[in-house]
Amino acid sequence: MAQIGDSKKLFEHELGMALGAERKVLATLKKLEHSAQREELKEQFHHHLEETEGQIENLEQAMQAVGAEGGHESEAANGIAAEGEKLLEKVDEELIDAVLLAAAAKTEHVEIAMYEGLITKAEAMGADDVVALLTENLEQERHTLEEVNQASEKLSKQLATQAA
Repeated sequence: MAQIGDSKKLFEHELGMALGAERKVLATLKKLEHSAQREELKEQFHHHLEETEGQIENLEQAMQAVGAEGGHESEAANGIAAEGEKLLEKVDEELIDAVLLAAAAKTEHVEIAMYEGLITKAEAMGADDVVALLTENLEQERHTLEEVNQASEKLSKQLATQAA
């Protein structure tokens, strides 16, 4: 890859990494939905999958608005997915949902940080249309993190009761 020489090119590259991350998340959410043991968790993953499709569309529009092309691999998204897959091989069936929720929470934190950084750069560039698209994605990610945290807390209490 050629050296990135200015802040606009850096922003475009980071936007491409965000697109790559969301595409990885989409693929991972399909696996999570299938792997989840509890129906309510399957539904939650399916809902986030649908949101992620919209987030990908927003990122594609943002990239088009600034003249950026393509998506780039996100090592963070790949790493979280790989870590979760390895852990799933080691846990008993009743702990699968706990592993899935932990991976989802980690992913949401990474996505929130990613969008906050992109929004800061887009604001500095005066790209208000891009800021609006990225802010929509950010708000969805924050809401999803709240839902994941609530589901994780509920599951943790259930598992603790079972273990007692």
